[in-house]
Amino acid sequence: MNRSKAEFPKAIHPQFGEITAPFIISASRATDIPAFYSDWLINRFDQGYVSKINPYDRSKISYISLKNVKSIVFWSKNPEPLIDKLSYFDSRKIAYYFQFTLNDYEKENLEPGLPKLIERIETFQRLSEKIGKEKVIWRFDPLIKTDITSYDDLLERIKKIADKIHPFTDKLVFSFAEIESYRKVRRAFNSRKDLFYKPPEDYQAAEDDKISFVKRLSAAIPELKKLNPYFQIASCADSIDYSIYGILPNRCIDDELLLKISDDAELHQFLRPSLFRDEYYLKDRGQRKNCGCILSRDIGAYDSCPHFCLYCYANYSKEAVLDKIKSFNKMSEFI
Repeated sequence: MNRSKAEFPKAIHPQFGEITAPFIISASRATDIPAFYSDWLINRFDQGYVSKINPYDRSKISYISLKNVKSIVFWSKNPEPLIDKLSYFDSRKIAYYFQFTLNDYEKENLEPGLPKLIERIETFQRLSEKIGKEKVIWRFDPLIKTDITSYDDLLERIKKIADKIHPFTDKLVFSFAEIESYRKVRRAFNSRKDLFYKPPEDYQAAEDDKISFVKRLSAAIPELKKLNPYFQIASCADSIDYSIYGILPNRCIDDELLLKISDDAELHQFLRPSLFRDEYYLKDRGQRKNCGCILSRDIGAYDSCPHFCLYCYANYSKEAVLDKIKSFNKMSEFI
């Protein structure tokens, strides 16, 4: 295997020929599969493959074999519909963990399709009790500052949630919103005049503001460690090094965690070279420059998540999502 670029093996499908057969799938950065598509996911595993339409060129379709899947990283803001179905993946000896985004933007109504915060906290606790706290990563993501929401406000909300879930997770991951990086997100925020959002005019001042927030967040680490000695805080895909504040860059698709929670020999053989910290080996080159994730295959689809979060980059419009949901069939090979 080329040490400079890891690749998953291939499989031969009777209809599609040679297709990718990943060990690790991401479900999904593009939509909330646990919340809305858990039956579809199980059907796809029963069928042995999944299909994806390229969101930038809908004439291009990729096919992904599920025969080699050893682990799944679930991304969700409301995994409650999947919790009682996890035994399916246990029976197939597939290791999994959750990136569980638990934000508090109820005042701003930035996540209108979500259950109330207290219900999501209860779901977080229930999931952790079922599968173990090391497999439920808490994300407060993204951090969004507006004229009516300061970083002080966000810090207090993080502390309030931490008071309720610190026994149920070992890690908090955060990121700062990149509203200006996505035209559709910029358009969505500009439509909400009540938020008084305006892009930062002084780049350095904005960076200093972020560092100031991180310093205050890091001050909470000793107290959280008293409550949970394993607790840590990590940043996601940030260009700033916060390690001097006790906050390390995260790997959301995490080789070290997968080695801990899976005993699959083939997966261990694939992941083991990453222990030597070769920065090029296993890196997912399809992600942002500062993303630390290792290689996985995402099986989600854009324009399919009815949480309708204002900051979502994966939905073009509410109408596009509703059209897709209207035609969706859980037996389909696509979302």
